[in-house]
Amino acid sequence: MRKRIAIGGLAGVVVAVALLLSGVRGGASGSPTAAHAPDAARLLGGFAAGDTTGLVRQLQSNARSRPDDAKTIALLGLAYQQRARETGDPAYYGKSEAALRRSLHVDPSNLLATSGLGSLALSRHRFREALALGRRARRLSPTTARSYGVIGDALVELGRYDEAFAAFNRMNDLRPSLSAYARISYARELLGDFRGAAEAMQLALDAAIAQPEALAWGHFQLGKLYWAHGEVAVAEREYRAALEAFPGYVYAYDALALVAAARDRLPKAIELERRAADTIPLPQFVTTLRDLDSVSGRAADARRQDGLLRVIRRLLAANGVRTDLETALFDADHARDPRATLALARLARRDRPSIDGDDVLAWALERAGRCGEARESSVRALRLGTQDALKFFHRGMIERCLGHLEAARSWFRRALSLNPHFSLLWAPVARRYSR
Repeated sequence: MRKRIAIGGLAGVVVAVALLLSGVRGGASGSPTAAHAPDAARLLGGFAAGDTTGLVRQLQSNARSRPDDAKTIALLGLAYQQRARETGDPAYYGKSEAALRRSLHVDPSNLLATSGLGSLALSRHRFREALALGRRARRLSPTTARSYGVIGDALVELGRYDEAFAAFNRMNDLRPSLSAYARISYARELLGDFRGAAEAMQLALDAAIAQPEALAWGHFQLGKLYWAHGEVAVAEREYRAALEAFPGYVYAYDALALVAAARDRLPKAIELERRAADTIPLPQFVTTLRDLDSVSGRAADARRQDGLLRVIRRLLAANGVRTDLETALFDADHARDPRATLALARLARRDRPSIDGDDVLAWALERAGRCGEARESSVRALRLGTQDALKFFHRGMIERCLGHLEAARSWFRRALSLNPHFSLLWAPVARRYSR
């Protein structure tokens, strides 16, 4: 039975890059042939297509022998994106772009390549470009669901929540799927509807049956929902279910590290986070490891992670990935140059005028002592009713900066009530200031 879940009102979602594209609908312009369909379905789903390294070699060989086969070349471009996800190596983005543009040169109406470029733009945090590509894909095939996912994801980061909602509802109408349900789940979470978000994510899990990595991703996302609302034991159960579904699932190790830290098992937390960061050196893994080292008194190790983060940022920038927002948040958290951090946060917010852009700008303004402006930005960051303990904490610090101590205590208590372990760095500060 087809299911439709209306989101209603305002909202939006950016799902992990691994889920930006859903399956291929038969008969659409530029859709893969039957011979390509199995690989296309897996690659468009964003999960491991078995031996991705072997698949890349096979597609490279096929593309060399059939240089006018636009679909094979597009599949190669998607396979390069999968390798980027599996390795954390952003150099694959350039390879993906070259293959996808070559595919479009052969066949300008190639839907697969157009959608793939939209996914790539999202991966690089180039949201206006992603929106244009998603709309181009929609023009090529108005009934292909995945195009609405690309459009909606881009609109969310551009702060255009009404339009994003409409895109996600249309996506779900056309093809209820793990991708559609996951987007709706996160949209509901943005609106503060935790139970509704969990219900939609359970539907996403149901849609992932017999797909080990997709199932692991669903358990991980459901665990994150429970974690954000302070339900540590339930979150841990979901993270362990992710590992059971897909042994070695690196995102589960990262999440379980935070669970261990919440239980004051810092050596275990460091062990788990190092396993995640050593497997795929994603910035969020290295940042968490850095903070775990710091709170454990391992200053030299924390400095080494700082150095690694600088290298990762340079690699990302060299391969077309914009990280201004994430870098501004890190720099504000870690007391980097307030003036430079604020300039970066302003630039990031112009590029990504979302509630997250507003929140990071508010935090950078507070760190720079510009607390009146910070409060205005914080009000915008909370405009959807999102239940986010870190955003509540930022608001508390802003009110404290303004001398509104009782209001500040209220926000700190609200953050801790929602999630007592919302931040390795800032939850202890919230506890101290909430008294």
